[in-house]
Amino acid sequence: MWDRPEPPSKPSPTPLNRDLIVGAAIRLADGGGLDEVSFRKVAAALGAGPMRLYGYVETKDELLDLMVDEVYGEITLPEPGADWREALTRIAHGMRAAAKRHPWFVDLLGGRPHRGPNSLTHIEATLATLDGRQEFPTIDDVLGAVSTVMAFVHGAVRNEVAEAREEQASGLTEEQWQAASGPYMRRMLATGRFPRLARVMFDAEHTNAAAWFDTGLTYVLNGIATRHNPAWTPGGSASAPSAPSTAPAGP
Repeated sequence: MWDRPEPPSKPSPTPLNRDLIVGAAIRLADGGGLDEVSFRKVAAALGAGPMRLYGYVETKDELLDLMVDEVYGEITLPEPGADWREALTRIAHGMRAAAKRHPWFVDLLGGRPHRGPNSLTHIEATLATLDGRQEFPTIDDVLGAVSTVMAFVHGAVRNEVAEAREEQASGLTEEQWQAASGPYMRRMLATGRFPRLARVMFDAEHTNAAAWFDTGLTYVLNGIATRHNPAWTPGGSASAPSAPSTAPAGP
């Protein structure tokens, strides 16, 4: 698909190209999830006949690949040579922000790498944050660290999107759901069988999703720094400094 040229343009009252098709598909998915994406619905949104789309995109899988690649193109990448922790933090927050704008994006992450030009550029820039640095002497070191960060990011954003979907489906916020299940949970905790869970419920700081994401990402980055420089301590080593968060303000 990536090497296949678009068909030559022909005079038509309804212009059509891959960019228009992908844009319409993304708007449908943003509004109702991937189940809303079909050639018939995309064509209707563009005022074109469904069969015309097949000259540009042959299958729904191709369309989904194009949509994912478009979202990867929205993510701002770090400047070359930036501190590796700061660079990976920026990439992680870019992935989270993209998933918040396009919740369906998380459903298409993981598995085999995407091969579109924006996806490949994103992978290359992510690997470049570590490649050539003394702490990561081999490409396997680079790949292992990057894969660990991406595994955290994918899991964290999936959880966040799943919570948003639960809230939409049930009509209950997380706080309202917790309040509704409170009597049952108090009875269970009163048995004394779940002392650590009781501490989580009554003593933990139940902060927002953005803060949880920052906390988890810090654990991951600190672990990578310690693995590749055992002498490193948070804020205490020039070779692997603790980078300030580049998280955007807000939830």
